[in-house]
Amino acid sequence: MDDEAMNARGRRSGTGGMSPGRSGGRLADEVYDTLLGQLMSLRIEPGSRVTIDVLARELGVSQTPIRDALNRMEAEGLVVRVPHAGYRIPPQITRHRFEDMLEVRLLLEPAAARRSAERASPEQVAGLRRMLEEMAELEGGNGLMAYGAFGLRDAAFHDLVALSAENQVIRETLARLHSHVHLFRLHHDTQVTHLAMAEHEDIVAAIAARDPDAAAYAMRRHILRSGERFRRLFDEVKDADAMAVEA
Repeated sequence: MDDEAMNARGRRSGTGGMSPGRSGGRLADEVYDTLLGQLMSLRIEPGSRVTIDVLARELGVSQTPIRDALNRMEAEGLVVRVPHAGYRIPPQITRHRFEDMLEVRLLLEPAAARRSAERASPEQVAGLRRMLEEMAELEGGNGLMAYGAFGLRDAAFHDLVALSAENQVIRETLARLHSHVHLFRLHHDTQVTHLAMAEHEDIVAAIAARDPDAAAYAMRRHILRSGERFRRLFDEVKDADAMAVEA
């Protein structure tokens, strides 16, 4: 969003003040998490401009953790630096990029789920189950913030599967995609959260049962079905644009 809009929303939402007394690195992490949540919930809109001084005023912190967080987000492709004008939020993911991302996920994530079924510790399996419980609580929430929070938990769930697979290359590759950030920014659709929950439960059940084939199958089915759900969103936007042109 532009500077004026950010100031107004910050005053309305009461975000002007993060916890004082944090170390520089931890405060930068908190700022990063806050900004990522705003991206996911579309509170910071695609294509909008953000600046360090406006964010510092909104969040009630110095410019240093803001700058550190934005530098991290730039390296991850979540924001774009504009010379002499701060940063800009990238536009929504394109259909071509979406299909490429889906192809990579189908190559890596079923393999990660297979290895997770073989290697996950009892603590990691318990962590996956706790994450499902947290997502179930968010599933019924209203508004973009709850939807964005669900998307962040969705990303954390998939990251934990990759972590428990004990393949750092797969985990790092999936993290760089930021697929859940891009997908959940597309549209606020509660059906996405409801259907994803049942598919996640199948994945965790297979991992807990130490069944590699079932885990890989459940993950592949989840990614394919998720792809179908989000592909419909692209089709709806395309149809709406075509109708607008005809009108």
